[in-house]
Amino acid sequence: MIEQGLVGTFIVKDMSRFGRDYLQVGQYTELYFPSKNIRFIAVNDGVDSAKGEDDFTPFRNLFNDFYAKDTSRKIRAAYKHKSNSGKHISNAPYGYIDDPDEKGVWLLDEEAAPVVKRIFDLVLDGKGIEQIARILQNDCVPIPKALYARRKGTPEPENPYLWCTETIRNIISRQEYTGCICNFKTYSKSYKLKKRYKNETEDMVIIPDAQEPIVTQDQWDRAQELRQHRRRQTSTGRQSLFAGLLFCGDCGHKLNFMTARRYDEDQGRYICSEYRSGRGSCSCHFIREIVIKELVHKHLREVLAYIREDVEGFREEWIAQKELEKGKSISAEKKKLEQTRKRINEIDFLMQKLYEDMAFGIMSKERYEKFAKNYEEEQKKLEKEFSAMQSQIEKAEAVISNIDSFLSLVEKYVDIPELTPKIINDFIKKIVVFEAEKIDGKRYQRVYIFFNFVDEIDIPASFSLDIPLIKAKYAVLCHGLDLAS
Repeated sequence: MIEQGLVGTFIVKDMSRFGRDYLQVGQYTELYFPSKNIRFIAVNDGVDSAKGEDDFTPFRNLFNDFYAKDTSRKIRAAYKHKSNSGKHISNAPYGYIDDPDEKGVWLLDEEAAPVVKRIFDLVLDGKGIEQIARILQNDCVPIPKALYARRKGTPEPENPYLWCTETIRNIISRQEYTGCICNFKTYSKSYKLKKRYKNETEDMVIIPDAQEPIVTQDQWDRAQELRQHRRRQTSTGRQSLFAGLLFCGDCGHKLNFMTARRYDEDQGRYICSEYRSGRGSCSCHFIREIVIKELVHKHLREVLAYIREDVEGFREEWIAQKELEKGKSISAEKKKLEQTRKRINEIDFLMQKLYEDMAFGIMSKERYEKFAKNYEEEQKKLEKEFSAMQSQIEKAEAVISNIDSFLSLVEKYVDIPELTPKIINDFIKKIVVFEAEKIDGKRYQRVYIFFNFVDEIDIPASFSLDIPLIKAKYAVLCHGLDLAS
């Protein structure tokens, strides 16, 4: 309206109601309004540009800015205190409801929580975001907005079952579904800026076991991994069973799935993404999908059968092997850690006693300083060793946790008659394919299969199930497969 010449006077209650950013307020009152011949009045502050400039107005604007800054600081401090006390600082997401009796506490939403669980199950089954949206829509599952509208008795969206891919993507990314508190996921660079930026994980406040989980931490972690290599349908309508799992053994890049309408079902193949029809930096690493499928299926069944012969024996052997690789057992490391901790505390006691002897004249100051310096150097060295040993023990305990997670996975599957996306996602971490070599007129190709939680699993070469292979013949070599065709 000012630009159109329709305003002659601009009136506000006081300067703080016009704005608290002293730079912008000054820009308007001292430059913009005079250039447009606008009379500016702030009633309570007695400001009237028609009466001339008020020398105190810039200071008043600065005080208003200070007030906004101080309020922002207090609000941040209040949020931080609430977060550190184990409370959520945001409203409950879809799948949870706010506890009516206690603020900052979430309860399971009996109607929405199963939908969240189903979404994660579909991700682990190998479904993409668009596929999940279609499944929920076909099953007439109401979207979050429609569910909340029904509860409040307000009008529902025009299509209450039209799931948005962004909604599903946000649900999959929320770590709170594991039962934890996850505060300060975003931040602003200044109280004057509205744009929010993603915080690094180490700068967030994450408190586990704050509410009942909808999915386990392992399920959430696996879902994030699967989202990194999405399975998209090719133009032929076919979908790769091992998308994102195959890697080149030479350059380390992913292998792309290649197919065409004229190809039979068993003619789909994987090729190194750096090959680029011979113009790239790597060779082809050609391997058919049907071959990989048979290799993984046979090797997986053999591994499961081998472990089931003696589960506890396999567990003990696995842990012993990992301890052997590190050179020391976990129990020995823990014993040394406790001895180091006692010595650190003992030095504190000795330093205190030395100070008392010096204070009472039993020991000279020079002798005290000499002993104190030696003790301080020893303590600093021990503290570094303590930190390193503690980190090593945590890694070793993670190894035990991983083997237990893998064994529980083995117990889950009695048999695997055929491979499905869920089985592959549950067991397989990655598959490394090397370039084929010709030896004595035969084509040999090394294939390494890495499992979730445990990476490589070595089984005796003599252990083999009687499973006929149609498209591939291979011999087991440690955790790798030597393919001959």
